[in-house]
Amino acid sequence: MMKLKTAENILVGLLAFLGVGALFGGGVLIVSPTGSLIGMPLSMLVGSPFHTFLIPGIVLFLVLGVFPFVLIYSLRREIESPFAESLNVFKDMQWAWSFSIYQAFTLIIWIQLEMVFLHAVHWLHTFYMFYAVGILFVALLPPVRNRYKKYPETKI
Repeated sequence: MMKLKTAENILVGLLAFLGVGALFGGGVLIVSPTGSLIGMPLSMLVGSPFHTFLIPGIVLFLVLGVFPFVLIYSLRREIESPFAESLNVFKDMQWAWSFSIYQAFTLIIWIQLEMVFLHAVHWLHTFYMFYAVGILFVALLPPVRNRYKKYPETKI
C-alpha cells in the first residue's frame, strides 16, 4: 500500500508540473498574442471565438497555471476558505482536495475546447488528457482521501 506522504507528494508534484507548464504556455501567449513566439499562426483560430491568443493565454495562465499553486499551498497548510467551502460538493472533504478534482476536470474541459477551437489533435492533447486522469487517480487514492477528510472519525 502506498504511504500517505508518497501519495500526497505525487498529487502535489502533478499539480506543480501542470502549473509550471500552464504558467509558461499562458505567459508566452500573453506576451505574444499572435502566437509567433511558439510558432502558432493566428490562422489556427479561424472558426473560434478568438482573434488572438491573448484571452486563451490569460485563462491558461490563471486557471491552469496560478490556481494549481494556490491548491498546493492550501493542501499543505489546510487553509480554510468559506467561499471555497461553499463550492465544495464533497462536504466530508477539505475544499482544497475537492478543488484538485475540479482542477483535473478543468484540464479535461480545456483540452477538449482547445481541440474543438483549433480543429486539431496534437500528441500533447492526449498526454494532458491522461495527465488529468492521473491527477484524479492519485487524488482518489485512499491514503490521499484519508489525509484530506474533514472529520477524522470517518476516515476510510
